[in-house]
This record gives sequence, C-alpha cells and structure tokens, in this order.
Amino acid sequence: MSTLSTSAPATPRTGRASPLPLVAVCLGYFLVILDVTVVTVALPDLGRALGAGVTGLQWTVDGYTLVFAGLLLFCGGLADRFGGRTVFLAGLAVFTTASAGCALAPSVAVLVLARLVQGVGAALLVPASLALLRAAYPEPAARARAFGVWGAVAGLAAGAGPVLGGVLVASFGWRAVFLVNLPASLAALVLTIRQVPRSPAAPTRRGLDVPAQTAAAISVAALAAGCIEAGAPGRPRAVVLGAFAVALLGLAAFLLLEHRAPAPMLPLALFRNRAFTASTAVGILLNTGFYGLLFLAPLYFQQVHHYSALRTGFALLPAVGLVAAGSALAGRLTARTGPRPPMVAGLVIGAAGLAGWLCAGPGTPYVALVGPMAAAGFGTALTMPAATTAVMESAPGDRGGAAAAVFNAARQVGSVLGVAVFGTLTAGGLVAGLHGAALAAAAGFLAAALLAARWVPGAARRPDPAG
Repeated sequence: MSTLSTSAPATPRTGRASPLPLVAVCLGYFLVILDVTVVTVALPDLGRALGAGVTGLQWTVDGYTLVFAGLLLFCGGLADRFGGRTVFLAGLAVFTTASAGCALAPSVAVLVLARLVQGVGAALLVPASLALLRAAYPEPAARARAFGVWGAVAGLAAGAGPVLGGVLVASFGWRAVFLVNLPASLAALVLTIRQVPRSPAAPTRRGLDVPAQTAAAISVAALAAGCIEAGAPGRPRAVVLGAFAVALLGLAAFLLLEHRAPAPMLPLALFRNRAFTASTAVGILLNTGFYGLLFLAPLYFQQVHHYSALRTGFALLPAVGLVAAGSALAGRLTARTGPRPPMVAGLVIGAAGLAGWLCAGPGTPYVALVGPMAAAGFGTALTMPAATTAVMESAPGDRGGAAAAVFNAARQVGSVLGVAVFGTLTAGGLVAGLHGAALAAAAGFLAAALLAARWVPGAARRPDPAG
C-alpha cells in the first residue's frame, strides 16, 4: 500500500501520481471560489436585513476580492519561502474563522470587515494550491490535466454558488451562505494534513518585500474604492478622484520598490515573457467580464423579473452548468495542443454569450437568455485552465508561487473591477447598466482573444523566462 512521503505525493503501482493531493487542494480552492459567487443571490435579502444599499452590497462582494487580489503577491512569496503546504493550511484556518465572523455579523460594516479577513485566507490558499499541484505533478501532460481539474473545480464552485446560495437563503436565510463554509473548511483542513505532503521551501530565504506589497495592496484597494464610490449617490468628485490618484501612486511606488529590491517577491523580469504577460492580461479581462455580469444578473432577475432567491439560483444554471465540461475539455486540449487554441476559442465563444445580454429587458422571456448564459459560462471555463497552464509553464521552477500569485491577483483585480465598474453603470438604471456592462465585457473578451492568438504558444512547451 502506498504511503505519502514528505517530498512527493503517493504513487500507486501503475506509476501514476495519486489523486489524493489534488482532491485535498481542490477542496480548499473550491471554498475560495464558492465565496465569490454564493453571496450574489443573497444580496437582496442581505441588503434588506442589514439596511445596505447598492454601495454596501458592492463592498460586501468586493471587500473579499480586493483583499484577495491585493495580498496574492505577498502570499505567493510566502508559499515560495515557507512551502506551499504550510501556507495553504494557514489560509484554511483564517478562512474558516472569518466565515464564522461573516455568519454572525450584526451590521453591514461588521460583515464587510469579516469579508476582508476572508480575503486574507483566500490569498494564502490560492497561490499555495497551484504551487502544490506543480510539485505533485511534475510531468507536463499530467500537470496540464491537473490544472484542468483545478479549473473545473473553480468552475463548479462558481456555478454551485448561485444555486447553493439560493437554496440556503430560501431554507435558512442569508447567514447560511457563510455557515456552510465551516464544515467544508474543517474537512479540507483534515484532508490536507493527512494527504498532502510537505513541500520544500525555496533554497534561498528571500525577503518578504513588505513595503512593495503594501503599496500594491493600497493601489488595488484605492482603485476598487474609486470605481465603487463613483456610482454612490451624492459622492463628492474629489473623493473619487483622490481614490484614483492614490491607486496610481501606489502602483508607481510598487514598481519602483520592486525594481530596486535586491530579491523582489515579484521579479519584473517575469513580464519579459510574452506568454506570461498576455495570459495575465487575459486573466484580468476574463474575470472583469464574467464576474461583473454575474454580479448584475441576480439583481436583474430579482429586481426586474421579481424572482425569488431560489428561482434566481436555478435561473443562473445555464451560465454555470457547462463550466465543468468546459474546464475538463480545456485540460485535455491544452495537454494536446498547448494553451492557445482553447484560450482563443473560449474567449470568442464567451464574447458572443456576453453580447447576447443586450437582449435583456423588462419583457425579455427567460428562454432568450439561456443561450447567452451558456455561451458565456462555457467560454470562460474553456479559457481559464489553458491560461493557468500558459502562466505556470512560462515561469521558472522556483517562482511557481509568485507566478501563480500574479495570475490569480490579475484575475481577482478583474473581479473587483467587474463588480465595481459594472455596478456603477447601474446608477442610470439597472437594464441600461446591464447593456453597457455586456458591451464592455464582450469587447474585453475579444481583446483577450487577440492577445492570446498573438502571444500565447500553441504547442505545449516551456519557453525561456526572458521571452
């Protein structure tokens, strides 16, 4: 019977790597992505219970994702320095504790604060999960398949979120969407301790580069705040412009500090690789479009068509029902053809689906939106695992945590911007804002397809980091 060592996953007699580390890692990752979408159908009930307006609801969603995005680079460096397993377990512990705080929140301010702490746990989990998978599955084809499963899990989580949220809200109230994390998080913690081997830390103990990572976090938070507050009624223009100015200053400070650091946690040389840079940009554009529309869709169904939370969850099934199939297909295609073909195909399909939301209106029958939702979900699912592979294969072996952190930070920045910007567009009316968001999202997907077609390799290979 196989046993797990401290340096490699268990290997059965067939010579193939054990799936148990993949199961353990993906369970924790499932919870992180679930909490991006599970709250969406609970927003109307949550807003009524806590007296929160649209701005408060935006912060409930973005409070999680902006901390998630802002700390990913820092936490990716922690995974490289201390080992992925240690950081992954720490993330699970923080995420579990914060979920309890969300469920018990007596006001929207306390809820947003707990969501910020949840984002810290998520930021610890995600780059460590990719670093663990890269170490557990060193053979390129097996790794591509593992990333396909990892992407499928993300898709399943994103898809399960609205449906599970609808069921929980209808049965137990909005607090249940956070309480459900507790038993699942504890199970992931136990499974990781028992099944995931200890991963080695980096051979050199790099500095944590705290000033640069602080600047990055401030920049992302200020950018999100500016986008959200721009749509708040009566908000002074100086406040919004000041937030954008802080975002620009934070970005400039981050780049300067990283350039001067003797051992930066984010080596800027990574961006000399065109595949890495293009795939990172794809991550931003992909999440901006998909998660921005996913934020508006429940509001459209509940406020325009007066669906219940449960009915809204099931109404979103076409957007997420094909996610698992698309992610699994992407993993297989990427292993055979390289990441470019599935990325380009997925982005074009997704763009068509997002543009289909232009038909949404007060009298639009539900069936008219099934095709657009299915195309958007399938296209997103087909793209993400391939983009993940492109990023991880383009990075040096000892920078897996940093590469994973950059890519996932880009994705979460996209999610933050999607919710913030698309939510702000609704200031002039929900349907009009939804149409503007659909156009912007589709244009972003097409721009991402052009980037992938030009710079992402078609054949599976490991290019030189300098590009």
